[in-house]
Amino acid sequence: MCGIVGVYSYGRGSCPVESEPLVRARDAMSARGPDGTGAWFSADHKVGFGHVRLAIIDLSPAGAQPMELREEGLCITFNGEIYNYQELQKHVESCGRKLKSGSDTEVMLHLYALYGEKMFERMRGMFALAIWDAKKGGMLLARDHFGIKPLYIGRKPGQIVFGSQVKAILASGLIDVTPDPAGHVGFYLWGNLPEPYTLHRQIRELPAGHSLWIDEHGIREPRQFFDLSDELKSLEGTATATTAGEAAEVLRAAVMDSVRHHFVADVPVGVFLSAGKDSTTLLAAATEVLDVPPNAITLGFQEYEGTSDDEVPIASRVANQYGSRHLLRRVMGSDFHNDLDLILKSMDQPSVDGINTYFVSKVAHEFGMKVALSGLGGDEVLGGYPSFHQIPSLVKWSRPSKLIPGLGKSFRILTSGLMARRSSTP
Repeated sequence: MCGIVGVYSYGRGSCPVESEPLVRARDAMSARGPDGTGAWFSADHKVGFGHVRLAIIDLSPAGAQPMELREEGLCITFNGEIYNYQELQKHVESCGRKLKSGSDTEVMLHLYALYGEKMFERMRGMFALAIWDAKKGGMLLARDHFGIKPLYIGRKPGQIVFGSQVKAILASGLIDVTPDPAGHVGFYLWGNLPEPYTLHRQIRELPAGHSLWIDEHGIREPRQFFDLSDELKSLEGTATATTAGEAAEVLRAAVMDSVRHHFVADVPVGVFLSAGKDSTTLLAAATEVLDVPPNAITLGFQEYEGTSDDEVPIASRVANQYGSRHLLRRVMGSDFHNDLDLILKSMDQPSVDGINTYFVSKVAHEFGMKVALSGLGGDEVLGGYPSFHQIPSLVKWSRPSKLIPGLGKSFRILTSGLMARRSSTP
């Protein structure tokens, strides 16, 4: 991952952006980008961009950011990867544009010059980005279709501060740190912070599939360029598969295509391998699309060794079956206690589900891996959790309650006191 940050003083008569707060915010994300740092300021110093780089595509200095397209009056700071950038590169070149690097970042600059905000309709990948358009006198912020990459925005009158991490925005010292009750309650209820809330009242997360335009006239309402629900609805009645076998082939082709695109990189890409079906499927697909099987990285827990909860034996057999080099580390409870301060420091916003990711990422780093794919999201998309099978049954059994007038209203009245206490400031 890379890290982006920026400050825009858009209000008339607003003070220029100073370098110290921007650099302070950028350097607060140094762990996200060990391969380089950069900063850029507009001629009038009303805009400042910062970037920390993890070099994945075009490892040369030509891929460094923030990146300018001076003849167009454009500058970008970007975190993510555009999986179809090679096709887009050919397209912009066919439109007469000359590229100076092999990076997906430069492709996006030219794509914006050609299509403006409609560029996102052509992009396939994960991204959080900011583009300054000097000719239009405004800034475009955007977050990818599924919200894989984070993008937070801190607001105060006449100025915004955006970044890949809330901690970076706070490090700038430009945004008020007043707590937000909604964010705190959300964490205590669900173990994570529900978008768009954060722990701070003046900082919000840009929703997935949205872009935001800001100029001297102010901040426009976010524009949604992708909605998963609408996308799924548009596909109703268009299925070509008529049998289970045909449906399986369609699904297999989609998975293989996705995996193939995710392995586009100028550095080795590994796979986080557990004993689950999602990561096992990912490794199996990767061995089909690659000439050499990727490294498989597994995290085991010492206390589980020799028990039915130990995922290592199955993961080892899977890695061996597909010819992958198996990179294994076991951790103990003492490792958690020893790393607790670093875990909390690395965690941008509180989450009860980030510790495993911390340790397996640490293992990948120890083995010199910059990029690793995980099966995260596979169970959600394919209905792998038991709850997906339980919900239809619950809906079926709850139908008789519709025959009892006022039951739902009565339940809401009885629980309103409890929910009011849950919604109060912690």
